[in-house]
Amino acid sequence: MNYNYALEELPQIAKKILIKANAKTFLFYAEMGMGKTTLIKELAKQLGVTDLTSSPTFSLVNEYHSEKGERIYHFDFYRIKNEEEAYDIGLEEYFDDKSWSFIEWPSCIENLVPLKSVKIFIERNKDNTRKIRIENA
Repeated sequence: MNYNYALEELPQIAKKILIKANAKTFLFYAEMGMGKTTLIKELAKQLGVTDLTSSPTFSLVNEYHSEKGERIYHFDFYRIKNEEEAYDIGLEEYFDDKSWSFIEWPSCIENLVPLKSVKIFIERNKDNTRKIRIENA
């Protein structure tokens, strides 16, 4: 699935992503500054998170709770040096939890991500809108 969108269309795009997804783990592939965190914030909002959401760049993972009591994990692996660091935070336990997981920079932990994941690729168009490509597992 491919979509082009402007920032004001983000709520509709997030809703489409959640409807079309066949897994609860999302892998976000995009360059720095392409809107990964912004999209994840909107996805969390659509799932009923009312907490303040932000990128876990230094903590590696943030945990949020939805109004329904669901857990949502937001990972940012940009700063890790190797996959062992991901093991050190108990990554396997997060994935075994069957909660929603949104992962920025999944290429840093390529061998550890669940096979059943939704891949999301974001690129910038010439007019500064974004092109998003979604691949279900």
